[in-house]
Amino acid sequence: MRLTSEAFQDGGAIPARYTCDGEDVSPPLAWDGVPDGTQALAILVEDPDARGFVHWVLADIPGEALAMAEGEGDAVGTPGRNDFRRSGWGGPCPPSGEHRYVFTLYALSQPVGLPEGTDAGAVRSRMEGHVMATATLTGVYRRNR
Repeated sequence: MRLTSEAFQDGGAIPARYTCDGEDVSPPLAWDGVPDGTQALAILVEDPDARGFVHWVLADIPGEALAMAEGEGDAVGTPGRNDFRRSGWGGPCPPSGEHRYVFTLYALSQPVGLPEGTDAGAVRSRMEGHVMATATLTGVYRRNR
């Protein structure tokens, strides 16, 4: 599987539009190579430079979906609670320096089936044993202050 964004390349800078310094909307994403039999997809976005701070939990994206438009991710699946303590996308907002943001897409053999606002730990637990494939996309962001 492969995960891409028209907004930034793997290893490239995430535009401010998708961060706390801009409109803070989810970036456009697209993927291909989803395994046959995929029933649902999930996305987790974490900052490994901030002890795995979770920026996005999105579960139960339809298995036949191949993309999500800018700002529409939370309407495509079931948004979970991020580490900002709210549901949905919470863009990059590092306190200092440059941070990495790892977008991980999971192809699942069954839906997660958890309610909106569920945290990443519960989603990971529910995905266990049902992950058919994964793909990652990493972006970086440094605040200009």
